[in-house]
Amino acid sequence: MPRIAIVEDDQAISQMYRIKFEAENYTVETAENGALGLEMIEKFKPDIVLLDLMMPEMSGDEMLTKLRATSWGKSIKVIILTNVGEQEIPEDVKQLGVSAVILKADMTPRQVAELVKQQLSA
Repeated sequence: MPRIAIVEDDQAISQMYRIKFEAENYTVETAENGALGLEMIEKFKPDIVLLDLMMPEMSGDEMLTKLRATSWGKSIKVIILTNVGEQEIPEDVKQLGVSAVILKADMTPRQVAELVKQQLSA
């Protein structure tokens, strides 16, 4: 079963995606900020990460920078899950090997699941 990590501070969104991915036979772990996300990812070793940028304690871009600096996190696929437009995402974040950017308001959970499936088979 594919393993997906969801790092998102909005619990309603996090749980919505957890339910969707578990229904599609993914193993899912969640974290509510970048600091907890980094710890969870190191232990869980997901195949792909859905990562929010705007979070308390440690932002998604800071978490991604730290993730990419590790031997175990440099090649994990990461999809940014955000409400800011793609043009507002700092260029250095895009340089850290982001597979895709999803605007939360523009995609249904089914569409997000399809994108994740595509990324895992790429």
